[in-house]
Amino acid sequence: MDDRGVLSGIIFINRNGLRWSDAPREYGPPKTLYNRWKRWSDKGVFARIMEGLAAEHSDHKAIMIDATYLKAHRTASSLRLKKGGVDV
Repeated sequence: MDDRGVLSGIIFINRNGLRWSDAPREYGPPKTLYNRWKRWSDKGVFARIMEGLAAEHSDHKAIMIDATYLKAHRTASSLRLKKGGVDV
């Protein structure tokens, strides 16, 4: 697999909150996507990409990446309930 296709797959997975096994086959096998993501993360490739993108805009503006999209496990809603009584 070429690096450009794998990088597109990694971005697609992260942007859509997918599991590696749910990656569309057009980006390559899920194992390849995960292995390259892990290897590149350990080498700091993604940190350097972000630093490079931030350096392109050297004016003093705030650049933020929103990470507010989180999924709760289906049992998370029942954690507050007490067995046999009302939650106080």
